[in-house]
Amino acid sequence: MIRDNTPETPWSVFENWLAEATETEPNDPTAMCLATVGADGMPSARMVLLKDWDETGFVFYTNYESRKGEQLLAHPKAALTFHWKSLRRSVRIEGDVEQVSDQEADDYFHSRPRQSQIGAWASAQSRPLEGRFELEKKVAVYAAKYVVGTVPRPEYWSGFRVLPRRIEFWQDGPFRLHDRLTYHVEERNEQKQITAWRTERLFP
Repeated sequence: MIRDNTPETPWSVFENWLAEATETEPNDPTAMCLATVGADGMPSARMVLLKDWDETGFVFYTNYESRKGEQLLAHPKAALTFHWKSLRRSVRIEGDVEQVSDQEADDYFHSRPRQSQIGAWASAQSRPLEGRFELEKKVAVYAAKYVVGTVPRPEYWSGFRVLPRRIEFWQDGPFRLHDRLTYHVEERNEQKQITAWRTERLFP
């Protein structure tokens, strides 16, 4: 319980909570709501999957020409929310966003199932689709194009890393007296690793 423990950094809490969610959540324990903002200041939220994380940040992959991709490239700030209903817990993360390296993107892309790699070429993500047949036709075209050999990663398909400024852990409590423990980044080193945190507890 976070009410009885305040580690100096949030990483052990996140690691333990994610491990427990992996055991208890029926589907996609790595699912997180990603919130971005458009040029008009309008927020936009959708679900994505966490693909990697370390003491630098949280990584997911997408089409850079999608709505979220364009928004993040123009306004590189984001918020993430994990909600693990089976555990009655959530984690909220806010921070700056950077692009992953080409090597990271290549490594992850080539770890995906081949059909998912083909799908990255076939889907003009977030743009109008006349009907399902249009998508299926494009899948067939790229499946034929890359019928043998390695499927290259599209230049427009890569990843983002959210560098946290703030991480909040929320745990359900009786009579809505929930526990909320927040970590604020105080300092980063040249490798972008966080070297100092400030913690505070919040009223529910």
